[in-house]
Amino acid sequence: MAEQTPPDDSPPPVGDWPQRMLEMQRAAVEAGIAALERPGAVPIVPGVTDPAALARARDFWRDGFALWERLLDPVPQQSDAPERDKRFKAVAWREHPGFDLMRRSYDLTSAHLLRAVDAVEGIDDAARERLRFAARGIIDATSPANFALTNPEVIAKTIATRGDNLVKGMSHFLGDLARGQLTHVADDAFEVGRNLATTPGQVIHRTPLYELIQYAPTTDAVLATPVVIFPPWINRFYILDLTPEKSFIRWAVDQGLTVFMVSWKSADASMVDVVWDDYIAAQRDAVDTVRALLDVPAVHAIGYCVAGTTLAATLAVQAAEGQADRVESATFFTAQVDFADAGELKLFVTDDQLALVKALSADGYLDGRYMAMTFNALRGRDLIWNYVTNNYLLGQDYAAFDLLHWNGDTTNLPGKWHLSYLTDLYRDNRLVEPGALSAGGTPIDLRKVKTPAYVQAGREDHIAPAASVWKITDQFTGPVRFVLAGSGHIAGVVNPPASGKYQYWTNDAPAATLDDFVAGATETKGSWWPDWMAWLQGFGAATVPATGARLPGAGTLPAIEDAPGSYVRTR
Repeated sequence: MAEQTPPDDSPPPVGDWPQRMLEMQRAAVEAGIAALERPGAVPIVPGVTDPAALARARDFWRDGFALWERLLDPVPQQSDAPERDKRFKAVAWREHPGFDLMRRSYDLTSAHLLRAVDAVEGIDDAARERLRFAARGIIDATSPANFALTNPEVIAKTIATRGDNLVKGMSHFLGDLARGQLTHVADDAFEVGRNLATTPGQVIHRTPLYELIQYAPTTDAVLATPVVIFPPWINRFYILDLTPEKSFIRWAVDQGLTVFMVSWKSADASMVDVVWDDYIAAQRDAVDTVRALLDVPAVHAIGYCVAGTTLAATLAVQAAEGQADRVESATFFTAQVDFADAGELKLFVTDDQLALVKALSADGYLDGRYMAMTFNALRGRDLIWNYVTNNYLLGQDYAAFDLLHWNGDTTNLPGKWHLSYLTDLYRDNRLVEPGALSAGGTPIDLRKVKTPAYVQAGREDHIAPAASVWKITDQFTGPVRFVLAGSGHIAGVVNPPASGKYQYWTNDAPAATLDDFVAGATETKGSWWPDWMAWLQGFGAATVPATGARLPGAGTLPAIEDAPGSYVRTR
């Protein structure tokens, strides 16, 4: 009879103890949660001890234990898919066990936090969106990439440079603290008139609210009907005249258009009584000034963002007063008129937020840095924490990026107007209520707008969501060409054909919703600018010599100063 081997009663190897401890801890937690789930074991507290909350807790603990098991498992793990989160692009975030655990723990906690927000009961959709926005803000702020001792890139660079990166980063931080604004681009990298806003032209008209710039033609003949552009006064106009290769204005002039640009004055205490009516009146004044200067019956008008919203109101007022024929066509860049689904900016129109805006506008205007902080917060990961890591921790030199320079070149807003804008449009959505708002005593009814319109939206726009921009098509009663461009609020607009970037979608068939439009749309690679130009020429390709009043300052309005003018430089 074979001799039986006695059971091995020796303790497990020392290396197995962490795994055993983990197993015991898992069993204890599972038993504890099971005990809490027994009927009547504990009072039911919604969100804490109700069955759904306990199930979320169990899932969280199980996922957490799985992370620890991954760390303790001596068997090599299968490599993950390429890291798409650029905060964790360094190899150490995946190959070093400690940083890998840190990254995965962060991802796990973030996912469970957002699930918990979605599971909160008893709140309306608006409150949930505010809670979700706050949760995302916390998640972005607590990323291990944001701290020197938990970021492997920062640790490595600190060792390599003997701390010079932190010294340089502290200099960046103190400079931003004194400036009261996060810096994205070095101060001397760009200058308006030197390497930005350099398209040749002249200021030919000035009011207390705006300057009117006429650009010099580059072709012997130009389209008979001129173009007047209204940029948003929340930002500087040169978003449409960045470096020459990106400039929409320079491109439009090269296409044979006579182009006029409105440059709004940054608000100061003298504009304490400025309201929306004044901006509508300014648009009408600019249109009539150009008509009189060139002796033409009408213009093609372009409105970008809030200036597009205002252009819609201007067209409604002119239609009500029998002057609709003064604008032959209207183009809208990422502009909204129906604010029911206006995106995350609606999170900033609570009573508390509006009270804060009023308090911050005590001098009659809102400092543009507050608006910059708001827009940066909408993309906090990219526009705040990315620069905290790069500028302050890694001590990197600022990138020479024209768009980011423009983003930081803030403008002040008239306090009374801005508060009513947030209240009447974003909060109460009164613009789409016929007659609910008026300008100069004329009720605004967007259904009266029959002016042919070209409506451009950005597929990834977080400021004016495409679905919200689409709603213009539900209001205007004239022909509308809707174009959905790739990218967002800025890059979706500033996309010159030479860059070969992105794409756009068109659909000539009737569509009741944006989803219907997209379902039947045709995708075209590259910029939508040529499509717009072809649409514009459809109103008449007649040209006139680029002489006389078509030359800035050569008509009845003498040149005041060279473009880009003075208002674009005012603080």
